[in-house]
Amino acid sequence: MPACGQPAQPSRATWQHGCVTAATHSTLFPQVPDSADAVLEGLDPEQREVATALHGPVCVLAGAGTGKTRAITHRIAYGVRAGILHPSSVLAVTFTNRAAGEMRGRLRQLGAAGVQARTFHSAALRQLQYFWPKAIGGAMPRLVDRKIQLVADAAAACRIRLDRGELRDVTAEIEWSKVTQTVPADYAPAAAKAGRESPRDPAEIAQLYAAYEDVKRDRSVIDFEDVLLLTVAVLQDRHDIAEQIRAQYQHFVVDEYQDVSPLQQRLLELWLGERDSLCVVGDASQTIYSFTGATPDHLLDFRTRHPGATVVKLVRDYRSTPQVVHLANGLLAQARGRAADHRLELVSQRPAGPEPVYAEYTDEPAEAEGAARRIRELVDSGVPASEIAVLFRTNAQSETYEQALADAAVPYQLRGAERFFDRPEVRKAGIALRGAARFGGNDSLLDDVVDLPSQVRAVLSGEGWTTQPPAGSGAVRERWESLAALVNLAQDFAAARPAATLADLVAELDERANAQHAPTVQGVTLASLHSAKGLEWDVVFLVGVAEGMMPITYAKTDEQIEEERRLLYVGVTRAREHLHVSWALSRSPGGRPSRRPSRFLDGLRPGSTATAGRTAAGGAGGIERGIPGTRGSTPKRAQRVPARCRVCGRTLTDPGEMKLMRCDDCPSDMNEGLYERLREWRADQARSSGQPAFCVFTDRTLMAIAESAPDDERELARIPGVGMRKLTRYGADVLAICTGQSLVESADQD
Repeated sequence: MPACGQPAQPSRATWQHGCVTAATHSTLFPQVPDSADAVLEGLDPEQREVATALHGPVCVLAGAGTGKTRAITHRIAYGVRAGILHPSSVLAVTFTNRAAGEMRGRLRQLGAAGVQARTFHSAALRQLQYFWPKAIGGAMPRLVDRKIQLVADAAAACRIRLDRGELRDVTAEIEWSKVTQTVPADYAPAAAKAGRESPRDPAEIAQLYAAYEDVKRDRSVIDFEDVLLLTVAVLQDRHDIAEQIRAQYQHFVVDEYQDVSPLQQRLLELWLGERDSLCVVGDASQTIYSFTGATPDHLLDFRTRHPGATVVKLVRDYRSTPQVVHLANGLLAQARGRAADHRLELVSQRPAGPEPVYAEYTDEPAEAEGAARRIRELVDSGVPASEIAVLFRTNAQSETYEQALADAAVPYQLRGAERFFDRPEVRKAGIALRGAARFGGNDSLLDDVVDLPSQVRAVLSGEGWTTQPPAGSGAVRERWESLAALVNLAQDFAAARPAATLADLVAELDERANAQHAPTVQGVTLASLHSAKGLEWDVVFLVGVAEGMMPITYAKTDEQIEEERRLLYVGVTRAREHLHVSWALSRSPGGRPSRRPSRFLDGLRPGSTATAGRTAAGGAGGIERGIPGTRGSTPKRAQRVPARCRVCGRTLTDPGEMKLMRCDDCPSDMNEGLYERLREWRADQARSSGQPAFCVFTDRTLMAIAESAPDDERELARIPGVGMRKLTRYGADVLAICTGQSLVESADQD
């Protein structure tokens, strides 16, 4: 038996005995493994393969609940502990601050502190801030965290009236355009090609988008999408900066790879350069953010781009019971499309549990009351409120359940509130605990307490914590729940480390704040299905699972319907043991009972018949090794030869000189008139596309064009800074200017 408060050391065979903890959970304060080999303890064969595949491209296809975060954090930690990877050379990227914080916390527990785990935006912003003076010069524009007001100002400038809902929709269209690298002039055809239903006339959206960019430029501000766009522009244009970043980061890990946008994929490619030290992790069946520009194509095409890749499939589900897994597999069995062709057939590793419960109600308030009544029974029977979630399709459904839970005296929390350690009461509590740790001997509150939990309760009683929660809901209850979470954390910390002091707890809180690794707040979680991604609970109530809501009414195309199916699949796979699925026949009491259960439940719920359609072939777990030495279908760039000055013949090393193909102090044969015409054209392009001028062409590139005055595309393409994308977009205009034609004449000839 292990000593009190010390976790047992798992054996290599732990995974075979259905131990859920070994696969997806750890004790709250685990001991740091004492060696690289100890990092591998408790991993199943496929997870171990992920952890030890440290060279070349690796693709991990990981089903829900299969321990993907565990596998990739152990992979990084094993590489660091074995001396194969240097912590500062690893960049792990994901999509939310919560996921990045969890990754940092796990790496710290595995003895791999120092690894950078960030979101795409966070990593790009750090790089942009650092290199802005060198790449652009001057002060970097201010980053705005909300676009709504800027969009409203753009609408006012265009004399277009938008209500609050329309403002949000137009903002979403602008965000989609930017992550798919669509400029205002191209919005209408791009939206049509993508099958998007514009909230207003596409020409109006394009006008608003262009005006929005003008507003930003006039106020010297940038948005979050600009962070990625500008970083991509800098890395494309400044090879010296790109090489500096590549020298820093040698190894990349991308979590939730099915959710990358074209812009994020382009940034990743620029970070990588010609290297293939990349590990991606994802599940096409959990692609639920295509409306933001995310696409699973990069995940599904990974083996095509990297024929030498090792592909590992994780299908052992350690999260959910066989009954929940059976329903999840059944949901995808009737799925269609490319993602369905690559679905993974999950295999539960847990003991049998209860069957999912299906319930039909007359109306939505009755459905909410029924869920609240059952939740009250579960809490009274000892199920922690924090282990229960109510998941719905839209945020508008939340209010009914908030009211029903409040009426049943059940505490709850809304998913999507501010981060735990950013809450004012948590910050104040941290200051109070830090002061008590330093000067506790002079604090009368601590005179009669000796153990750590009692000390924390005594200190936090001065901040508003009481042994009993306040009545009702609202801000007072939320404040109490935050303080109660700190009290519970102290109890767990003391149980794991009996000799710990108040100063030790303060240090742990600081570490968690830095990693955004929050303790659990005791309350039933209310969340939309989208915001529940990546989370799990013992008990899940999936509510409103009716036609018109699941799939949502505005899902029209086959692709949109399939994404709704995947969204329900994500909801089902959040449940560890108990799953309740319900729907209402009408919206309001006394309404016409015209609704029916979701088509996605046909053939799965008792008494229903399966919908006709083909069954997709499920993917078994395992490992596929690529052909050693092979690369993707994209040809490798030719080895660079030294660049020499075309005037004096000296070898060039400065990127600016290399772009001009001459030394700065060698005489220039630039056509000044041509250069000025190119600058005027560039300014027009920047205004119409809503980009900074240097994103069209830099001054150096314009000088190089003016000096060489190319006659055709081949000559223009040879100029550094004129890549294939810019050649396609701007080549005709530039050549027309160089050959003395007006742009109107060039367009007529085309």
